[in-house]
Amino acid sequence: MTEPSLWHAQYAVLDGRVERDVLIETARRLISSVTPGQRPPPPRAQRLAGLVIPGLANAHSHAFHRALRGRAQRAGGDFWSWRALMYQVAERLNPETYRDLARAVYAEMALAGITAVGEFHYLHHDRGGRPYSNPNAMAESLITAAGEAGIRLTLLDTCYLRGGFGRPLEGPQLRFGDADAEAWAVRASAVPPADHVRRAAAIHSVRAVDEPGMKLVRDWAAERGAPLHVHVSEQPAENDQCRATTGRSPVELLADHGVLGAKTTAVHATHLAPDDIALLGGSGASVCLCPTTERDLADGVGPASSLAAAGARLCLGSDSHAVIDLFEEARAVELDERLTGGRRGIHRPEALLRAATAHGMAALGFQAGAIAVDQQADLVAVDLDSPRLAGADSDDLLPSAVFAATAADVTAVVASGRLIVRDRRHLLIDDVPRQLTAAIEAVMGR
Repeated sequence: MTEPSLWHAQYAVLDGRVERDVLIETARRLISSVTPGQRPPPPRAQRLAGLVIPGLANAHSHAFHRALRGRAQRAGGDFWSWRALMYQVAERLNPETYRDLARAVYAEMALAGITAVGEFHYLHHDRGGRPYSNPNAMAESLITAAGEAGIRLTLLDTCYLRGGFGRPLEGPQLRFGDADAEAWAVRASAVPPADHVRRAAAIHSVRAVDEPGMKLVRDWAAERGAPLHVHVSEQPAENDQCRATTGRSPVELLADHGVLGAKTTAVHATHLAPDDIALLGGSGASVCLCPTTERDLADGVGPASSLAAAGARLCLGSDSHAVIDLFEEARAVELDERLTGGRRGIHRPEALLRAATAHGMAALGFQAGAIAVDQQADLVAVDLDSPRLAGADSDDLLPSAVFAATAADVTAVVASGRLIVRDRRHLLIDDVPRQLTAAIEAVMGR
């Protein structure tokens, strides 16, 4: 089947403004021309009703955490008690069940308008920490899953060497670790290429990777011009342990070892001192905020506006997949900060949409996130007649979408020029809810 190469958007967001009757031509997965005011559309153009925005970028995902949705709400606790539940899920996965679960999760993302995901991948080996006969079997499960769901994947192969400062890996953590940083590099270098995949690197955290290991991962990514992601200051306890052990904050430690830079993304960055904010902003790093996970785990509200003012690029992730809805992640950056700061309008709608699109795509290493020539042909149609957006003023469609739309309002998705969602239905994977249920039951049981 030949994919349409002409798309006609009723409304489309172009460079932060909404234009009407926009004709978009695509070729070889890229946008080749954009023409507003094209009325009537050519007969062969595929109509995209509603407001068309660029494809959404989920810059931070742990696909297997999706199995915890709901189950983690049965009791109270904090991040650390939640982590114990997460380890139980990690112990139950194998390459086959991981592929099935990730495929269904990525399909759920596609239905929500996500066209690229950054998978922070540290579930490498078997339950005893021994490599599979194919050392990258788990990574290849993710690659297959994303391809079958029709979205792009940045595989953030994660170095994870210790269970904390001065502590060896133990129990379920053994699955996460390679023998040392050199062994991580050998395995990560052997991940097979694929057209829809960007191979990249991650340092799990300063508590999980020693200083020589950080340098090796940094150099591996730099040699390949690849993105480098790292969990940073998600918990006060992490900061306290880092200062007690090294005399520095996690951000200061990363800066001292040359980890920060324009291709680096600090994930969470919730508990920062002013000097940390200045270091992140001054380095040109991205900061990936995951508000729905941070709420769910009672982690806190990060200093998003201060980071942006310092020069950091904000992007977004659904992380533990408490929900998969980038519209909610985007507006939460503003709404959560209203609660802590006592004022409104800290982050403009245009900036929030950039965080969900262009900034996230840049953090994942893709030339995408804008409806413009030479960008990836990623288009997401949002229903303006849904109960949430009905009656929206035509002059305020962008803020209406950012502050009121949900994943359920996505009606059509084009990813790299390929139509993968139409009429709210995934065209490559049949009955996504049933697939999710089957995959989760295979891992967790009933």
